[in-house]
Parts: sequence; C-alpha cells; structure tokens
Amino acid sequence: MERKVAIIGAGISGLLACKYTLSKGFTPVVFEAQSSIGGVWKKTLETTKLQTPKPFYQFSDFPWPSSVKEEFPNQFQVFDYLQSYARHFDLLRHIKFNSKVVRIEYEGGSDEEMQAWGLWGGNGEPFSCKGKWNLTVNDTQLLSTEVYQVDFVILCVGRFTDVPNIPEFPPGKGPEAFHGKVIHSMEYSTMDFASAAEFIKGKRIAVVGFQKHALDISMECSAVNGMRQIPIVNQITGFVHYLWTMGEKDPCRVLYKTEHWNVPDYEPWGLPLAYLYFSRFSELLVHKPGEGFFLSLLATILSPVRWGFSKWVESHIRRKLSIEKFGMVRKHSFLKEISACLISKVPEGFYDRVEKGSIVLKKAPKFSFCQKGILVDGENTPVETDLVIMATGFNGEKKLKDIFASSNFQDCILGSPTASLPFYKQCINPRIPQLAIIGFSESISNLYTSEMRCRWLVELLDGTFKLPGIKEMEKDAERWDKYMKQSSGEYYRRSCIGALHIWYNDQLCKDMGWNPKRKKGFFAELFEPYVPSDYRPS
Repeated sequence: MERKVAIIGAGISGLLACKYTLSKGFTPVVFEAQSSIGGVWKKTLETTKLQTPKPFYQFSDFPWPSSVKEEFPNQFQVFDYLQSYARHFDLLRHIKFNSKVVRIEYEGGSDEEMQAWGLWGGNGEPFSCKGKWNLTVNDTQLLSTEVYQVDFVILCVGRFTDVPNIPEFPPGKGPEAFHGKVIHSMEYSTMDFASAAEFIKGKRIAVVGFQKHALDISMECSAVNGMRQIPIVNQITGFVHYLWTMGEKDPCRVLYKTEHWNVPDYEPWGLPLAYLYFSRFSELLVHKPGEGFFLSLLATILSPVRWGFSKWVESHIRRKLSIEKFGMVRKHSFLKEISACLISKVPEGFYDRVEKGSIVLKKAPKFSFCQKGILVDGENTPVETDLVIMATGFNGEKKLKDIFASSNFQDCILGSPTASLPFYKQCINPRIPQLAIIGFSESISNLYTSEMRCRWLVELLDGTFKLPGIKEMEKDAERWDKYMKQSSGEYYRRSCIGALHIWYNDQLCKDMGWNPKRKKGFFAELFEPYVPSDYRPS
C-alpha cells in the first residue's frame, strides 16, 4: 500500500525528511510557502556567515565542495550547498513551491478516544487505516486553495522565521509612542545589501538584542553610519596605513538584556572547542537524562574538570575580545551558555568598533518607548534614535501551535509553559498521532541533529522499531526537561539538547539497531569529536 507523507517546509529539515522518506519507498510531497528551498538561508543578512564550523554543518553523505575553503562559509555558499544537495538527490520534483499550509486537521478519532489511548495513535503504529491528515494549502501565486489527504505529516516549519517575537510593553509605552520607525530584524533581512544600506544611511539607529542577528545588523549599521577608514600615505616610504575615524552620524547603539559568552573563534588557546564539548569524554563530565548510577557518580567526580573546561574557554574569550573593558564579562559559566544553545560567534572586528565608538553597548534589562526613542528603566534621559531594529528572535511556538485546526492539539503540542516541549526523542508528541516535528528543538548544529532525527523517523515509519507507551514517552520527555533545567539554570530554554549530541544520538542509534560507537579504536572513541560524517550511511 502506498503511504503518502506530507512534509511542511523545504528548509534543511524538510530536504532531509524528503530524502530519507524516499529512501524507504514512501511517497513524500513537500509543501513550501516560498518560491525556493533553503528556509532561513534563502534570504538573510548579506554579511551573515555560518555559526558552526563547516565539518559540523554538513550532510553525512554529501560533503562540502572543495571550492569552499572557508571554515565558516557565507550565506551564499550555504544556500548553494543546499541547492546542490537537493539537485544531487533529485528532491526538487517532490516540492510544491508557493504552497502555504494554513491548517492541518486529523480525521480518525474523537478527542475523548484519543485521550484514552495508551499507545501512540491507539495502536503504537505510525500509520492507521482509519487515521488521516487533511492539509489545507493556499497557492500563493494562483490565489487558490486545495485540500490534500495524507497518511503522515512531518512538520519542518522551523523556529527562526515568519513570526517575529516582539516584547510586550505597558499601554502607551510601546512602539506606538515612538515618532520614529520600529522594525523587526526579519524585515531588515529581506532587503538586499544596497537597499539596506540606503534604508539605514544617515539615521540614528538602536538595535535591540545581543544574539547573532543583532551583532550582524549592528556591524552593517556601523559600517554605513559609524566608522570610516581614511588612508594615510607616508610621503617618504609610500607606506599606506588607515586611520579609523567617526562617520558623520551617531554610532549604532546596541541595547542588550544580558551578557553572553559569544566566542571569537572555535579554538580556545589553540585547542578546538569540539574536543571540550563534542567528544564522549566531554559528555562523561555532565549529568545526562536517563543515566545510571555509575555515570552519575562519574559526572560528579569529574565536575572539577567540567569547571576547568569552562574556565579555559572563558579565559580565551576574555583575552581575545578584551570584554572587561566594556563591562561584558558574564556571571554564568560557558557550560550554561552552550547547554542552552545560546553561543554565537562574534563578527570579526565587532569589539574593535565598540572601542572606536561606532558601536555603543548599553545594558537595558527593561525599556519602553517614548517620542524621542527608547527609555531604559531607571533612567530619565532617552536614547534618542530615528530607527529601532528589534533583533529579538522569533515566536516559533505560536507558528507551531496555530497550524493545528484542533484546539486539543493546539493545547498539547507545546505542553506546559514551564516545561520543555513534550516531544519524545525531540520529534514525537505522544498525544498527536501520525505526526512528527523535525528541526524545532535546537542543538549546536541543527543540520547535524536534523539528519539523525530524520533517519530515526524513517526507520520508525518503516517498522524497524516501535515506540513505547504514551506514559513512558512522557516520562522520557520529563527526564530531558530536568536535564535542561539543571544544565542551563536561569538560561533554560524549552527546546534544546545542548551539549549532549553523542548521548542523544546514541539513543537514536540503539532504536535503529545501529552500533552507536562509530570511531575506530578506544582513544578515538573516547576523545575525538563526533561529526556528521561519523554517521555516514553504509
């Protein structure tokens, strides 16, 4: 019997889901709202580069081309890489572009029946002769609507697009009070470089946020309005050096809530970061969900080593970026930062511009708007500005919730707001049948993790293994929630596997019947970093 699988989204996770479902003989159809593949890489800031070293951000069976020499490829190189992958595995013919899925509705059981189930879908199987999903799809070019019926749905909608996260403000103190312009970084990212430069030219700009998008945008703004280089020629030697000087307009102001251990590079004191956080030995240092007594004892005994690794990285960041001068030393450990998937690479020259004055950092745990700009809580003088760019992230949870027609599924897809997302193996909501979510729960390398999840999922669809009961799956999700809260502390986020890639992949491998140990030799297995190519299909 032909099994129809709908994949919503043609970003990295959607392409992987399409490739691996095809490999098992299923019939996938991918619905993509845009006119191209690529997800977040289709259109982003022109200065954006990959945040993860290239070896950790590649498909296991499709390496980067030899022409890409950079350790951190730019957005155009990443986009070309994704397009090459799609062409190589002939995925494009399975994708319906300009097809926005506005609603999915399950047909196959009442809410009361589903609440009584002890097994996923009632029988523990990914498919059911009774259960179907109906997808309402808008064609954004023809302005028409069509309903598709499928046997299984894979949601690859991502969490960093479409729905901007805008902080809430008291009445009369939000953007409406400001006489200038307020946009979200999503809107800025849609502009090409020339349009963006023209848009920000001559304006006093405040960027709100301190993650990757905020840093990249502030660099672009400072390049246009802040620092400029004046060539100075020595009349005797002919030697040219450059003098940095302020531009004609005000510097770009960056308002941040808290400091972060953003890294200048991935080789603290010359040692690749992967040896400290992406090897089996490094994972022995931390407590893990579902660990036994021996591993728990070992993690406790080795806690001084764990502390030492964090201090090693922190000291490198302090030295390389001179962050003490700018009051940017963090109070929490680097381990908490990486466990919360919050690390990002500082753009080259960022703190040089802070020192020269074309970027001004200002801590603003809370703020509101006034006519002239932004008023930081506790201060009387506003930050006067013409343009505010909110680099405050995205509300991926709302996007995930709103796609369901059923209010019951809307309630259970996200679970409790004080707990991690209730996904078994970060993929399956035990209370929603015949559906998986790929690419929503974060890791340090989302491509790496999404590929493993897709391979695990298609083995489930193919009958290689069965899921445990609903209660056991919920207990597993609770164990991961406990780990995330302990490892991340106050920086806890609801969907991140943090620094436990190998432990997590081991669980997936065991389900699929694979040997989780992929290295050759005891020392290589214990100390060498794991990368996607270690899981290359045989």
